[in-house]
Amino acid sequence: MQSPIRLVIVDDHQIVLDSLKMLFGTIENITVAVTFTDSRNVINFLEDHEVDIVVSDLHMPHLSGIDLTLVLRERFPMVKVLLLTMAEDATHIREAIKAGVNGYILKKSGREELEKAIYTLMSGRKYYSEAVIEELSSSAPEDLNDARPDTILHLTSREIEIIKLIANEFSTNEISGILCISVPTVETHRRNLMQKLSVKSVAGVVKYAMRHGLVK
Repeated sequence: MQSPIRLVIVDDHQIVLDSLKMLFGTIENITVAVTFTDSRNVINFLEDHEVDIVVSDLHMPHLSGIDLTLVLRERFPMVKVLLLTMAEDATHIREAIKAGVNGYILKKSGREELEKAIYTLMSGRKYYSEAVIEELSSSAPEDLNDARPDTILHLTSREIEIIKLIANEFSTNEISGILCISVPTVETHRRNLMQKLSVKSVAGVVKYAMRHGLVK
């Protein structure tokens, strides 16, 4: 018999913890080992217990979800982190990805997406809500906002997504996780972009995108 997926849930609101524990209790092969309102307690718990995934809120007193992720990446690298939050702005999403989260979903998500996220993480892949991916794809550094297009480029929608993520300083591995495509596929898109734009580097891709208003 397959061992159940063991979760720790962290949120500073007890009613959220109770609701999530009840919800996960309806999903096959998932068990909630413990819940905490104080994220600092997670670290002590992991010293003595085996856990597969920590499901954590982002904004919490004492130790935020991002700070907790940084600690877990250093001390418990095998434990996966899924942020479950109301924060859907690009700044927090970028910080979370840079910290090393395995998944980022919004609290407005339903049971089906929570289940999908958990099983995706357990398969070794990353998971991001569609709204999270859209926010990352549509955002860019402020100095790009004044750019205006003066030419029409024959770029695919995927290539434009990748340009936007490159402009947000995401690495190849991070882009791979966000878009759920392989690293070689990201690298192929990069090469195709450089060929289409007649540039020799990723920096050239970003400069061209800025100049022609492809990133807004």
